[in-house]
This record gives sequence, C-alpha cells and structure tokens, in this order.
Amino acid sequence: MQAFTGPKGLFFVIANNGERMNQRKPENHRGPQPRINETIRIPQIRVISEDGEQMGIMSTLEALNLARSAGLDLVEVAPDAKPPVCRIIDYSKFKYQQKKKQQAKHHVHQSKLKELRLRPKTGDHDFQVKINKAKEFLNNKDKVLISVMFKGRELAHIAEGEKMMNLIITELEPFGKLESPPKQQGKRIACTFTPK
Repeated sequence: MQAFTGPKGLFFVIANNGERMNQRKPENHRGPQPRINETIRIPQIRVISEDGEQMGIMSTLEALNLARSAGLDLVEVAPDAKPPVCRIIDYSKFKYQQKKKQQAKHHVHQSKLKELRLRPKTGDHDFQVKINKAKEFLNNKDKVLISVMFKGRELAHIAEGEKMMNLIITELEPFGKLESPPKQQGKRIACTFTPK
C-alpha cells in the first residue's frame, strides 16, 4: 500500500491490487497537549511548586512523588527548556484556565470604521437618529466617518453643509474625539471621530 496527499486534506491510498481509495486524514483540532505525570519520560527536570517557587533540578520520579503527596499533577510547561520545566499543579484547573485565556483572546473587539451620510436638507428627526447612531458606534469603540453629501444645486449652498457639520461636532464631542477636522472632498464634507 502507498499513500499520497491530495487537495482538500484528502489522501489517496493505492491498495496492493492497484485500486485507488480516497480517505480523509484524521484532523487534530486540539493541538499539542502538555505531558503530565507518567508521560514525562525525561530523567532530570526543573520543578516549580504549586506556589510558584523554584524547587530546582531533580529526578522525574522524585518530582512525581512530590506531586502525588500533594494530591496534584506534574505538568510539563516548558518542554524545549534544558532541562524541561515541570510544574506541580491541578491539571484540570490548569486546562480550565488555558481555555479561559483562549476565549478571552477571541473576544477582543476589533475597531471598525462606520460611515454615516447626511444631506444639507436632512430633517431634524432624521438628523437626531443619525447622531444617536453615531453615539452608539462611539460607545462600542468604533470609528465614525460623518459625511454631508451635496447633489446638484446644493453645491451652491456649501455653508448649509458646514453649519450642519459644526452642529454634528458639538453633539458628538462628549462621546468621541475629532480625529480629522471637516474637509471638503469633491461633493461632500467629511470628518472622522474616534472613541474616547
């Protein structure tokens, strides 16, 4: 029998009779697990107690007996060190803490740029709805790009757009910091707020 890796994790096994059989490689989602207790087969290790104290270099058997007498496990925490570092801890508690750390990493908020567009003739109620949305974005730690768009003859009344932009800035200053002041860019005036 011969095996060949193919696309999408498939590998092919050529049987003795020359027939090709598709099989999926087993996937390991957990990654490398630390060695504990009897699976540590190195003769000399550096030991750290449950309190975090350095206990020095000792034989694996001696460290295992210390861990058992405390009712805990001997866990290899730095396998690449010379000699490897093992810690006397409760392994189930250690795994739980590692899982919590992984979950905390996944829940970090990525700041996004949210854009709100207004027109110089936007009504008071619609204006207030947009301002409330901008406040909500800033409270969620997102950047907000505010644009006042002009169409057709509105371009002759840029001052109306500038007035609206000044009103927006006074409304949002308690909730965010003005990152870039209002600038006219073609048919719009835009400014950016960052969360405080």
